[in-house]
Amino acid sequence: MKTRKLGNQGLVVSSIGLGCMGLSFGYGAATDKQEAIKLIRRAYELGVTFFDTAEIYGPFVNEEVVGEALAPFRNEVVIATKFGFNYVDGKPAGLNSKPEYIRQRVEGSLKRLKIEAIDLLYQHRIDPQVPIEDVAGTVKDLIQEGKVKYFGMSEAGATNIRKAHAIQSVSALQSEYSMWWREPEIKTFETLEELGIGFVPFSPLGKGFLTGKIDVDTKFDDNDFRNGIPRFQEENRVANMTLVNLVKQIAQQKEATPAQIALAWIHAQKDWIVPIPGTTKVYRLEENVGAANVILTSNDLTQIQEAITKIEIIGHRYPESSEKMVDNN
Repeated sequence: MKTRKLGNQGLVVSSIGLGCMGLSFGYGAATDKQEAIKLIRRAYELGVTFFDTAEIYGPFVNEEVVGEALAPFRNEVVIATKFGFNYVDGKPAGLNSKPEYIRQRVEGSLKRLKIEAIDLLYQHRIDPQVPIEDVAGTVKDLIQEGKVKYFGMSEAGATNIRKAHAIQSVSALQSEYSMWWREPEIKTFETLEELGIGFVPFSPLGKGFLTGKIDVDTKFDDNDFRNGIPRFQEENRVANMTLVNLVKQIAQQKEATPAQIALAWIHAQKDWIVPIPGTTKVYRLEENVGAANVILTSNDLTQIQEAITKIEIIGHRYPESSEKMVDNN
């Protein structure tokens, strides 16, 4: 698989990464540990060198699975994880990016991942109670101490990205981005391009919606977080199928799958974007990785752009409680 550069500090990864969250959290029952390890190792066999996790996924268990799975080829992969949440009785309880707490969380992540240094460390969400300069300064110290290699931010706005970057160079911003959520194009792309920061879209397949395998009748597990997302409410799904039908149509023309078209479209936007689709199924993993070989011509992209601008996506991407944690500055 081809590689892409994230930021100007030397971080190079496979052009498609693997988001590991769904193996332990968010999409129903956790995947059996050995099956999850097999999937992660299959991703490596397919050329994936970029793996994304976080302590909150589980919490904590996802890092352990990722660490065990990647141990045999640790020096050939890039592992990204995140800090930024408080925990009470092992459950998330608000934000916390105080410097001393960051250090505590990093030590925990290093142990669970069984590594000596975190390749890419993201602040998971901006903590309004802690100046971003203090956060960036703490990560800078951790980099100098050899416990972290590169600094990233997640769902951060342009103002905070600039403030942080002035203290410690930011290599990557991770935010949601796909054909059905394009806000980063307006809010952060210009800043990222100016400062030389890479972009890592999570949910590049619209939390599964753009695969074409979800319809109005699809029922999610009781503990699947999509049950609480406005965009997935039944009446909104009906309206949003217009976009899915468009993607299916293009996929047919290109002899690809809808998921591959959605990922190829992201790839074509900027050469400093690396999507991290997640899955619990090996055949879906292989399908997603295959998107790296799908080429959309300038004519294809123009046609897609014209069609997308006429489609109104109904419903927000997050429930209100989660949206409050997104930095819009």
